[in-house]
Amino acid sequence: LKSAPAAEAVTNQPVRLVIVGDSTVCNWPENSIKRGWGMFIQDYFTSNQVQVVNLARSGRSTKTFIKEGLWAAALKEKPNYVLIQFGHNDSHSPTKPEATDAKTTYRQYLRQYIDESRAIGARPVLITPMCRRNFKADGQVENALLPYANAMKAVAEEKHVPLVDLNTASVKLCNQLGPKVSDALADSPTDHTHFNTKGAQEMARLVMQEVPGLEPSLQQYETSS
Repeated sequence: LKSAPAAEAVTNQPVRLVIVGDSTVCNWPENSIKRGWGMFIQDYFTSNQVQVVNLARSGRSTKTFIKEGLWAAALKEKPNYVLIQFGHNDSHSPTKPEATDAKTTYRQYLRQYIDESRAIGARPVLITPMCRRNFKADGQVENALLPYANAMKAVAEEKHVPLVDLNTASVKLCNQLGPKVSDALADSPTDHTHFNTKGAQEMARLVMQEVPGLEPSLQQYETSS
């Protein structure tokens, strides 16, 4: 695939990078301990050249983000790049309205995100859902989201879309830290899904150590720090 032309080269406007996803990604209020990794992506770019717009929303899945009109709003932002991470809420009980099936509907919705991003000239990047920090008796992560991560990988291969395997990277990190130390990433020791600042920054680091390599056209905008 050819790289999209840099936005500012044509219009003198910043490159727009829109993020869509769920509560592990979204902006949280300043007075909340919770933080999403999308809140820290701007730090990786020269601010006057790349504008990060984090439109992730708590509780949403691939399905409900579309059905509630949130995806249509994201497309109206006219992004040059779209980072897409869903899976946590998709994996809920099939009786829940947000649930999707990893083998069928989850993949169908991901294809819609990809096709509609490309239709407006944006470049989508898929990001597999990071693991929940639930550990088995042997001290290793019980990766219940693996079916959704694998489904996203299959769609990425099918559609020739860049993919950050945050699921695998987060499992590796949590296994290295172990159950007790990984609690330091959480907003609460009893919350095995969400993050505090430290945890969200770690997820952002895992994402951004991959994205510029997958989209080399972004490398020119990286900060030197």
